[in-house]
Amino acid sequence: MKTAIVIGGTGLVGAQLVDLLLNDQDFEKIKVFGRRSLNISNSKLEEHLINFSKPEDWSDLVKGDVLFSCIGTTVSKAESKEKQFEVDFTYQYNFAEIASMNRVSEYVLISSIGANSKSIFFYLRMKGELEDAIKKLSFKKIIIVRPAQLYGNRHEKRVGEIMGLAISKALCKIGLFHEHRPIHARRVAEAMIESTRYYNSTVTISSSELFGLSKFYNRNKDIYYTKNSSSKLFSY
Repeated sequence: MKTAIVIGGTGLVGAQLVDLLLNDQDFEKIKVFGRRSLNISNSKLEEHLINFSKPEDWSDLVKGDVLFSCIGTTVSKAESKEKQFEVDFTYQYNFAEIASMNRVSEYVLISSIGANSKSIFFYLRMKGELEDAIKKLSFKKIIIVRPAQLYGNRHEKRVGEIMGLAISKALCKIGLFHEHRPIHARRVAEAMIESTRYYNSTVTISSSELFGLSKFYNRNKDIYYTKNSSSKLFSY
């Protein structure tokens, strides 16, 4: 019975992850740290509303077995590259560093396909720099997940993302860019949980491998949906 720690629990993947963890019998407590409430009532849930820029207020609460890091924003939403870097890199790295110092043993990070610290593209370079920095921390196991384009039930509509999704799906149907085929957020969440059971060492998981881990998760689970679950059946 493990204690999971989640940051980014209100996001596209994070919300799916929290829902799955709350109904997973291997986890007895789910600690969620974020700026907004999940508005969920569950005996397993321990929610902490925090300011990520003030770790002195919450650092002693970051204790558990597995940290799932799901934070992510866009330049348009953050309003500048500097602010996006603060959210996507600084907040995640600082939280991970505190978790490692508090002896959290496992870390699971959502990165991005194409992440590379030497990339000419800001977003991919930022993701690569975060991966490199995280690998230097003292976790016993680090799992880096690199999904292709995500889709699911977002709170806001992103026109560019919708267009890109349609193009990606069309290209995949004719056999092009198979590694870049879009993946539903719930599949990523399922793969993240399954990866903590499947791997015993530090690993980077490609987007195509996430589909396989998702299948393993659904094949091996004992309880997926329960009478009290807040889950809905998703099509992916």
